[in-house]
Amino acid sequence: MTGILTSIASIIAIAGAVWAARRLLRLPLCPICLGVGGTWLWMAIAREVGFAVDASVLAILLGASVTGISYQLEKRLPQGRSALLWKTLFIPTGIVAAFALAASYWALLGVMAVALLLLTAAFRVAPGASTAESEQVRELRKKMQNCC
Repeated sequence: MTGILTSIASIIAIAGAVWAARRLLRLPLCPICLGVGGTWLWMAIAREVGFAVDASVLAILLGASVTGISYQLEKRLPQGRSALLWKTLFIPTGIVAAFALAASYWALLGVMAVALLLLTAAFRVAPGASTAESEQVRELRKKMQNCC
């Protein structure tokens, strides 16, 4: 019970600090996201240096972050990409990465991190996107250069 209460207090404290900093610095930061992420980060570090950290609390926080990241990236998917396919691939891969972090399986964490990056890169490229400039884009570019 102490572990969950400590994590809730940490989330609230970090979220409050981020909220205050965001208002002063005008940065587009999500206080809750950083509260949860900051909490699991310090818990993972504390666990690695020998402090007793409840692995179930750490796992819950990591899972929340995986889901939150998935939904934030989903908002930025190009039109034509399947949000369902994105979540179906990203969340299980992220859960394995979260497990690897919570269980200190560093090699598995590395593999899953690379898989998440590749998956994200593959989904961020618009389907059928070409690096070649279309005729219409070239025409608009030419008109804008001759403007004014």
